[in-house]
Amino acid sequence: MFLKIIIDSIRFATVFMFGSTGETITEKSGHLNMGTPGIMCIGAMGSAVGAYVYLLLCGGAGNANWFLSLFVPMLFCLLFAAAAGALFSFFAVTLRCNQNVTGLALTTFGVGLYPLVISMLDGQITVGFSTLSHKYISVLFPPAFVNSNWFTQLFFSYSFLVYLAILLAIVVAIVMKKTRVGLFLRTVGENPAAADAVGINVDRYRYIATIIGSAISGLGGMFYLLDRCSGAFEYIIDAYGWLAISLVIFTMWRTELGIIGSFLFSFLYIFPKYLNFSGPDKKLIELLPYVATIVILVLTSISKRMGRAPAGLGQSYFREDR
Repeated sequence: MFLKIIIDSIRFATVFMFGSTGETITEKSGHLNMGTPGIMCIGAMGSAVGAYVYLLLCGGAGNANWFLSLFVPMLFCLLFAAAAGALFSFFAVTLRCNQNVTGLALTTFGVGLYPLVISMLDGQITVGFSTLSHKYISVLFPPAFVNSNWFTQLFFSYSFLVYLAILLAIVVAIVMKKTRVGLFLRTVGENPAAADAVGINVDRYRYIATIIGSAISGLGGMFYLLDRCSGAFEYIIDAYGWLAISLVIFTMWRTELGIIGSFLFSFLYIFPKYLNFSGPDKKLIELLPYVATIVILVLTSISKRMGRAPAGLGQSYFREDR
């Protein structure tokens, strides 16, 4: 049972990993995007629309190509989530609106838009989408190989998106620390006036970082819909988006630590489901991830070591004030 708990935790950690990695990129540019929960909903919605379009064109799940069945929903997910990020940037960068208000409005919009769009999809297509997700996306390697021993089950019993989430977290960490682009992005987030003074286009960096970060966060919504829910559209992911935002603080804006942090958050969420408790006791245990979030917020408010947020986080940049 312990192996099953670990495997389930790693799978579910992918939702947090995508969300926190995308939000870290965004916050490193100085944008506090409270719209991440809504963006993850929009990403899930995009993947559903992409699957709907693909299955409609190919004539159903029975005729689906295994590569296109993953690529098309993923492409739509990235486009929809990136568009949401561009919308946030338009209000936050171009119009200089309050970032907190803009983000919360985007979350409300995404959470409300998701069920509306899903309700408009044809019922037979949604059934086909569920079959497609289970057959082509849930497991990347052949079942005979995966089930051969505990080692293969632990490391190879996941979909492509699980490995992609880990790879993206590592790549983003390297880019942030070792490249000029990462240095410029961190400078924009820490001191946009200084960045502007040396010729860095602050608005462009914030736009691009927010759009890319939003696209990555949207993949968390897609993964939750396809892998965790097996294509069942009725689930909404916004609660996990809030946990992904708190995870950014917990990992001190370091995506490589986000891999471990995502697993810890996921384990706290998954573990109670395997206990024999029932009733109020189980419900209390299921609150552990949210209690951990409150503890994190308290610690970051009293600890300078954990509160290493970019100095310009949440602040609009006015070039005229330089």
